[in-house]
Amino acid sequence: MEIKLLFFLHFISLLVCVIGSNNSPGIFIFGDSIFDAGNNHYNKNCTSQADFLPYGSTFFHHPTGRFTNGRTVPDFISEFIGIPFQKSFMEIEIDIRNGTRNGYPLNGINFASGGSGVLRATNNYSGSTPLQVQVQQFKTLVEQNHIDRKLIQKSLFFLESGSNDIANYFNPFDPPKLTPDAYIESMVSEVHNFLDTIYKLGARRVALFGLGPVGCVPARTLLPGAPVTKCYGKVNKMVKNYNMGLENLVKEIPSKYHGAVGVYGAVYNTVQHFRANPKRYGFVDVESACCGYGTLGGEMQCGKEGYKMCKNPNQYLFWDFLHPSERTYMLVSKALWAGKHSEIRPFNLKTLVNITLPRII
Repeated sequence: MEIKLLFFLHFISLLVCVIGSNNSPGIFIFGDSIFDAGNNHYNKNCTSQADFLPYGSTFFHHPTGRFTNGRTVPDFISEFIGIPFQKSFMEIEIDIRNGTRNGYPLNGINFASGGSGVLRATNNYSGSTPLQVQVQQFKTLVEQNHIDRKLIQKSLFFLESGSNDIANYFNPFDPPKLTPDAYIESMVSEVHNFLDTIYKLGARRVALFGLGPVGCVPARTLLPGAPVTKCYGKVNKMVKNYNMGLENLVKEIPSKYHGAVGVYGAVYNTVQHFRANPKRYGFVDVESACCGYGTLGGEMQCGKEGYKMCKNPNQYLFWDFLHPSERTYMLVSKALWAGKHSEIRPFNLKTLVNITLPRII
C-alpha cells in the first residue's frame, strides 16, 4: 500500500512539473555581449569570444560563452520565473543536427551575439551576428513552425543592444559620417524595425533595456581623449539620447501594436545609483575591472596573456574592461523584476509576465 501511495505521489509531482512547464513563459533574447550565452562560442568565425577562463568561474565554474564571471540578466530573470536558463541558438542548432535533441526548447532561445550592434555594419569584421540576422533566425523558426504561436504570445522578448554602435562612433580609425543625433536616430530606427518584425511574428510582451553608462566602462581608456578619473561625458550623452529613443518606442507600443505591452528598463540610472552608493550595495570598486590589465584594468581583455584578477569579483561593479560582474547583473535583475517606476516602467517584469492579454484567435 505504501509503495502504491509513493508511486501515486511521485506521478502527481511529475504531472504538476509538466503542467507547470507548459504554462510557463519562455524568454526570447536578442542583443550583444551583455546577453550572449554562448552563440559566439559556437561560431568559430567570430573573434569576439569569452569561452576561456576565468570567464564563468564564479557560478558555472567553467566558461560558457557569457562575457562575465557568472550569470547574466536573462539567467536571473529565468530563476525568478522558475524556468531553466535559455540555451544559445547556435548550440541548439548544433544539437539538433547531431541528433542529441529533437526539437526547440519551451523556455525560449538566446540569439544574442557579443560584439554586435543594432546597426548591421557594427563590428561586421568580427563575425558577430547582427541584430537583423538574429531576428531572421527567430523568424525562420516561427515560419517553419518550430515554435508554437501560443508560446510566443505568453513569452517575454528581451532586447539589449547599442553600446558597440556608440563605442564605434568614437573609433579614430573610422570617423563617423553622421552627427551624433542622426547616428542615434538611425539606431532607434533599427530598434523600431525590430519591434515591427517580432510583433508580426506574434510577440506581445516586450522589454527594451536601456544601456548602462557606457562612458564609465574601464575600456574607455582605449579611446583617444577619454578621461581616466571620470566617465567619458560625450559617450554617456549619446547613451542617454539613445535610451530616450528606446523609452519613446515603448510608450508607443500600446497604441501602435494592438494587444501588445512593453516595458523600458532604466538600467543607466540603476547602475549610476550603484556607482554613487557603492558601500550600500557591497561594492569596494566601481571604477576598475576585476579582471584585466593596465589603467583601470581596461587595456586588455580578461583571460588574455598577462591579465590580473581581483580576489573577490562580488566587490567589483565591472568584471572585465566592458562588462558588469555577476553581482551587478544580480542587482540590476532584481530592479528589473520587481523594481519601482524609476528602475523600470510603466511596470516591472514580474507584472509583464503575469498581465492578461487578448488571446490570439
